[in-house]
Amino acid sequence: MRIIGGKYKGKKLIQPLDKTTRPLKDLVKESIFNIIQHSNKINTQIKDSKILDLYAGSGSFGLECISRDAKIVYFFENHFNAIKILNQNLSSLNENSNHKLFEKDCLDFISSESFVVKNFDIIFLDPPFKENTLNQILNLLLNKNILKNDGLIIIHRHIKDKLEIIDNLEIVEDRKYGISRIFFVKKIKF
Repeated sequence: MRIIGGKYKGKKLIQPLDKTTRPLKDLVKESIFNIIQHSNKINTQIKDSKILDLYAGSGSFGLECISRDAKIVYFFENHFNAIKILNQNLSSLNENSNHKLFEKDCLDFISSESFVVKNFDIIFLDPPFKENTLNQILNLLLNKNILKNDGLIIIHRHIKDKLEIIDNLEIVEDRKYGISRIFFVKKIKF
């Protein structure tokens, strides 16, 4: 696992040895960033953007965003071993001002009054494949106006998963890679 673009291109990342964390494969990550950059259905860029990486794991997605000059990345992870690895990966970049790590359950924290950050350009959701709270999180993100009106939600699921999207969101891209399925989702404009 490595960073595939930007100022840290080629940098190796530590990945978990246990099976509870499922890192984003380099090929899938590269495809995601190519779609963000080149799709005419998406008008969001990484550079100078505000990113929310939920279920961050070892941080592969958010670290890639940092390498590509995101303004700030908020990482959420509550699994002890993943947090340890994520901290090591963040430390290896020697950057302190462009990220924040929340060692909390994202659903609980975002639904609390403590989380008041808004206007994210990109939200990356990569919950465990067996997690069934996806629409609950999507509802929270919309109800609390956490995503910018022209922002993008990227969802990583198992290829067999069918995503029944909630009202006010639409899938603009749906891609399959091995056992992974990536959904690119935007708010419906009225």
